[in-house]
Order: sequence, then C-alpha cells, then structure tokens
Amino acid sequence: MFHEVVVDGTTGAESGADEVTAAALLASFETLVSEAAAEAEREALAEETGLDEPTLDAALGGDVAEIRFEDAAAIVALPTDRDGDAVVAEVRDHLLMGMATAVLDVDSIAAAIDADLTGQEVQQALEGRAAMTLGQLAEIMAVIEQRKP
Repeated sequence: MFHEVVVDGTTGAESGADEVTAAALLASFETLVSEAAAEAEREALAEETGLDEPTLDAALGGDVAEIRFEDAAAIVALPTDRDGDAVVAEVRDHLLMGMATAVLDVDSIAAAIDADLTGQEVQQALEGRAAMTLGQLAEIMAVIEQRKP
C-alpha cells in the first residue's frame, strides 16, 4: 500500500522525473490515507482502530505528516479488510530490501533526511522499536528510492 505508491508510479512526480521526492511521497500518502478514512467513515474508524480524535481529524482532513505510520496503516487497511500489522510489516520489508539494494546504512539515511533522527533512531523506526510518522517514512523512503540502481 504505502510502498506501492513508488512501485505503481503514483508519487505525483512529473512524468519523466527520475527522482522520487519526500514531498511527492507524502502527497501520495495523504491521498491514500484520506481516501481510506473517508471510505471507512469516522465512526467505523474510531471503533475499529481505537484512534483518538486528533488523529481521525488529521486523517480525514488529509494532514497526515505527523500521523504515526502504524496508525495510518490501520486506517488504510480498514476498508480493504487487510490487517494493519501486515501492511506495516510489508512496508518495513520493502524498506529493508531497498536499503540492501541501494547499499545504504541507517547512518547514511539519517544524514540525508531533514527529519532530526540519528542513525540509531532511523534503525529503531525501521524495526518498529520507535514510532515513525508518515513524514519521516516519506523522507526515508525517498532516500532509499533515489539511491537504488
């Protein structure tokens, strides 16, 4: 789902653009989350995901940069009857495989992103030991995609 915006070419980047940007990825994530939230409807989202009101407001309003990745995955999974945890695991696998393909380590990613994260914090976020926002996910994913051969 989230990693598929890169694979499917739905990053919002201009045609012919070689580089996936964090801004384009985040815009695609905003569309993905807000459409899923609207489809599922607020009451079902609250009941099924247990998310708080500010997170629901942000999801429905398309302001998703500060939403935790796990919460966004739960929102996106709901209308598709997928498991949010499976979506998270799938994206993490995609990121780790991308890092291997691009020959990137967490310190290189931390140095290349605007988010104020150390290499250790990037590693913890990728492994699920620390929270990661969709804004951070977009930045990390963009670095990985830009460095792939």
